[in-house]
Amino acid sequence: MGAKADKNILFICGSLRAPSLNRQVGNAATHMLGEISAHLHTRWLDYADLPYMNQDIEFPAPATVKRVRADVMAADAVWIFSPEYNQGIPGVLKNCLDWLSRPLEPGSDDTAMKGRLTMFSCAGGGGKARYCAARLEETLAFMQTDLIETTHTQVALDRHDYTTNELVMSEAEQEALRTQTRILADRLLG
Repeated sequence: MGAKADKNILFICGSLRAPSLNRQVGNAATHMLGEISAHLHTRWLDYADLPYMNQDIEFPAPATVKRVRADVMAADAVWIFSPEYNQGIPGVLKNCLDWLSRPLEPGSDDTAMKGRLTMFSCAGGGGKARYCAARLEETLAFMQTDLIETTHTQVALDRHDYTTNELVMSEAEQEALRTQTRILADRLLG
């Protein structure tokens, strides 16, 4: 039996804030993936400089759009970690997903995310970002991603989390995240 190949997982954070609590959930997932296998590597997508999606500048795509698309297409899987803004997907993340859903070439139906192994987790407020999670599920399905069907980790945030920028996950939330990491590892490593 041959050696397992390394697999690259691209994390996308729905918040651009440096101490983002959702980024902390992703960092916890990185640690858990590392416990499963040294062949699973994660990195964060840098997309803060994406222009607003605008069909007037779609072809040829701006350099930043090409870079973001290339990063997504080079990954073996994409994992989105997102807060909820106004009962929905944060604008910066939605803009990124809009660019990733657009054709790579005029008239093509190929996109950077089509068929891409994808999953998500959300952290936000007492409602655990449930509206964002529902909209992400709809959006990613519409984008024809290979969305991993599982219970997606949803973390409740409280005043302590927000005032200290220090994420505290319950045991149940940690176990949900651990379950997601195992499912993703199984899909990637067979």
